[in-house]
Amino acid sequence: MKSALVTGASSGIGEATALRLLQEGYRVYAAARRLDRMAALEAAGARLLALDLTDDASIVAAVELIREDGGRLDALINNAGYGAYGALEDVPLAEARRQMEVNLFGQARLIQLLLPLMRSQKKGRIVNVTSVGGKFGEPFGSWYHASKFALEGLSDCLRMELAPLGIKVIVVEPGAIKTEWGGIAGASLLAASGQGPYAPWAVPHGKVLSSVEALADFASPPEVVARTIARALRSWRPRTRYATGGRAKTFMAMNWLLSDRLKDRLSANAFRNYAKKAAV
Repeated sequence: MKSALVTGASSGIGEATALRLLQEGYRVYAAARRLDRMAALEAAGARLLALDLTDDASIVAAVELIREDGGRLDALINNAGYGAYGALEDVPLAEARRQMEVNLFGQARLIQLLLPLMRSQKKGRIVNVTSVGGKFGEPFGSWYHASKFALEGLSDCLRMELAPLGIKVIVVEPGAIKTEWGGIAGASLLAASGQGPYAPWAVPHGKVLSSVEALADFASPPEVVARTIARALRSWRPRTRYATGGRAKTFMAMNWLLSDRLKDRLSANAFRNYAKKAAV
């Protein structure tokens, strides 16, 4: 039986991916800080792991439990992450460091600790869930987008580094997905920059991030991303990148075709339109 570790499995893309892989016959280790929110996964057959990516002891303990339990791991799905939003001037560096710790360093640490296991098997798959936001930015998302740009670069280097060892590195780049992410990002933006000099722009932007209705016309359910991840794991020769869900392919095409200044204007216009929807 193949085995997979899915981080951030307490909701959204992680939960949907864990359920999908259970359906496909995997032994699934579902990892998150909130074990109480993974009762449905446990009932479906997942093995629950407490995992805090800001705590090295927690990461080490999770990996040790996998070693003791099955002694192998076929796939690591690095999905955990969140969006810390706010004007760069307003976001405390302690929060910026936490953003990078969760979205980048914690995931890299998991890879470090699991690579000896995959090397001994002479095969394995590492799926790093980044975002279309790993290719272009937006106002008030400096630290979130920096973390996703960094994870993209890390994945590119790692893919070449591990190719001779039979370990494949795959990047999955979701677009707009219907999860808790937007509400958390919007709340953090309003908390950081909802008052002060950036408020006239930050407040409507935060409302867009938090509004399900504003993005309902193109946001996809998390199961779309879960299906993409499962397909990448099944593929004998997976693509290096999968843009999926929520107009991700459109965003990537625009990123490639348009100049930076034109992308800036289009992004500003789009957020103004979505802000009007969110205000209705």
